[in-house]
Amino acid sequence: MKPAPFDYVRPATLDEACELIAGDPDARLVAGGQTLIPMMAMRLARPSRLIDIARLPELRGLYDGPDAVVFAAATRQVDAERSSVVAARLPLLAAALPWVGHAPTRARGTIGGPIANADPAAEIPLVLVTLQGHVVIRQGRTRETIAARDLFMGPMTTSIPSTACLIEAHFPIWREARVGVAFHEVSARKSDFAYVANGAQIALDDTGRCVRCAVGIGGATPFPTRLDSISEALVGHTPDATRVRDAVNAAIDSVEIMHDAHASDAYRRRVARGLAERAILDAVHNAGARA
Repeated sequence: MKPAPFDYVRPATLDEACELIAGDPDARLVAGGQTLIPMMAMRLARPSRLIDIARLPELRGLYDGPDAVVFAAATRQVDAERSSVVAARLPLLAAALPWVGHAPTRARGTIGGPIANADPAAEIPLVLVTLQGHVVIRQGRTRETIAARDLFMGPMTTSIPSTACLIEAHFPIWREARVGVAFHEVSARKSDFAYVANGAQIALDDTGRCVRCAVGIGGATPFPTRLDSISEALVGHTPDATRVRDAVNAAIDSVEIMHDAHASDAYRRRVARGLAERAILDAVHNAGARA
C-alpha cells in the first residue's frame, strides 16, 4: 500500500516547528520515521502534513545532568548505543538498546520517536517507565514536564497533546555503588517486536540486601508498566530465588496482559513470569559482581 496524500515541510527552527504543529492538530512530527512511516504505508496513520524535525540542532544530543541523563528528542539511537555516558550512567538503557530494532533502524531511529509513538513492544519507553523518568514537551511557547507514569495511556496513545512537541527525555541516574541490571525479551526472531520484555535494575548494600529496585514489563501489556509491588517486596531483604519468585508471581498476576494472533495472554503471562524472575536474579548477580 501507499500512504494517503500529505504535505511535507521542514522547519528551520524549533520555534517554527512548534508553531506549525500547534496550528494543525492533524499534522505529525517526524524525525526517524521508523514507526510512523510504516504506519502511513499501511494507512493506519493519515497525517495531513509531516513536519520534519530531524535536522533541528535544538533536538539533537545528550548530556549528563546531576540527576539524569537528558536526551534531546531527535538524538539517534545509535548515538546513545555508542555513548560512554549511557554505558556508565544508564546501564539499563545500555542493556536494552541492542534489542531495539536492527542496526540500520537504530542508525535512523531516535530516542524520542518510540516514546512519542508509544508502541507497547518498544524497549526505550519501557526503560523510561522502569527508571521513573520524565519527558519535557513544548506547546507553543509553553514547556511542560510529564512523568513517565502519566505519559502512556494505551497502545500507541500518550497524554502528549496533538499540538505539542516532545523535546526532551530524562532518564534518572542511580548513585549507589553496587548496581546491577538485566534486560530480556522474547520475540519470534531477534529484533522483531517483543511478545514480552522485562528490565530490572537492582542496588545492593555491602551485606547483599536490596536497597533499591526497579522492574518493568513491556510487550505483553498495553503500555510499559513498572511493577512497584516487586520493589516493595524486595527492598530491605536479601533477594533470594524464593522471595523473587513469590514477588514476581504476585505482580504478574495483577497486571493486564494482551493477546493477539501471535501469542495468547496465557503464553505471555507465563513468559512474563519467567523473564521477570530471570531479569531480577541476573541483576542481583551483576550487582554482587560489583562488590
